[in-house]
Amino acid sequence: MLRIIDLRGRTMTPVELLATVPRASAARNDALTVAAEIVADVEARGEVSLREQAERFDHVSGHELRVPASHLDEALAGLDHAVRSALEEAIARVRAASAAQVPPPVVTELGSGARVTQRWQPVRRVGLYVPGGKAVYPSSVVMNVVPAQVAGVTQIALASPPQSEFGGRVHPVILGAARLLGVEEVYAIGGAGAIGAFAHGVPELGLEPVDVVTGPGNNFVAAAKRAVAGLVGTDSEAGATEILIVADDAADARLVAVDLISQAEHDEQASAVLVTTSVRLAEAVQAEITARTPGTRHADRITAACEGVQSAIVLVDDIETATAFSNAYAPEHLELHLEDARPEDFVHAGAVFVGPNSPVSLGDYLAGSNHVLPTGGQARYSAGLSASTFLRPQQVIEYDRDALQAVHAAIVTLAEAEALPAHGEAVTARFEA
Repeated sequence: MLRIIDLRGRTMTPVELLATVPRASAARNDALTVAAEIVADVEARGEVSLREQAERFDHVSGHELRVPASHLDEALAGLDHAVRSALEEAIARVRAASAAQVPPPVVTELGSGARVTQRWQPVRRVGLYVPGGKAVYPSSVVMNVVPAQVAGVTQIALASPPQSEFGGRVHPVILGAARLLGVEEVYAIGGAGAIGAFAHGVPELGLEPVDVVTGPGNNFVAAAKRAVAGLVGTDSEAGATEILIVADDAADARLVAVDLISQAEHDEQASAVLVTTSVRLAEAVQAEITARTPGTRHADRITAACEGVQSAIVLVDDIETATAFSNAYAPEHLELHLEDARPEDFVHAGAVFVGPNSPVSLGDYLAGSNHVLPTGGQARYSAGLSASTFLRPQQVIEYDRDALQAVHAAIVTLAEAEALPAHGEAVTARFEA
């Protein structure tokens, strides 16, 4: 089911390594055009467009796009006790880890009376997206809302697709999680349309434009973020999920296989990649996946993901090459099943899970880390969702008269050098009689 690519005995550049296991790009490329059209239509036609999309994509009509408070209350009251307890534990852990992501103000004294303060200000209003297509993700409510709250955001709006099974309501577990976190502004809107609604606003729903849009989703959600980038801030484009495992001969083939399967069950576009120095492990993992997949609930989905061009077992000569492959690939999730893991060498990954007892599933729910992570190689330059996503660094400059006088001549000199004399005159004017 999972093909084996043998790179042993070859010296390859990062570009060549990356080309051996390409991402599933066709669906992503198609999504860019469609998502841009959807976003533009929401901007032009607002609620009418959203209702047409709900009927087309979610097979619901006549539902309330803005979720009434009573639906939230009912969902929380009906939340299974075990699910509520698990969510409360996840909230506590993510809140604790997110608090560490808020830097304290830093004051730099550059001289007597010369001070620059670096502070981090939260954005005013955010739109958080929670998927609800092939699976239901109350954990994504936690991962979106908690960092925003920790950052100090005062207005939080949440959107998730309407469910035909529940008469056009958002899934009750998602609503229950939202109410548990005190979120009151919730919309039954899905996909690229939700991203467009957040960015442009929908006056007839009382939905004001937001400053930042975050949240995971399919390729259309990721593409819609690209379409609104610049109008609003966005987190990384968290599209179809991916896992890369680097393992040596000491790794447990059973654990490696179940972790690859766990991410493949998300979506047919999911990437499941193992990079190893061990032929024995490669063959054992391949056999485990083949044996286990038919017994899973989403066997067809897992099979499609594992047989796709984006998934493979890659054989390499040594851990140095495995590390180079991982850094070129820049996976969303990276697991290290190595006797000498050395996570500091793996610099490009959304999140790094070290050792056999730190599976990606732990990070999906209860590690305390955030599971909204960059995909498609964006981990080379982009970070996962955190409190810092909702914070803007801001500099506050405070100079007294003597401190300004001390740099007066240098300012005039540089202003003249740049042929902008009025800049210097603005300072000189403060010392004229």
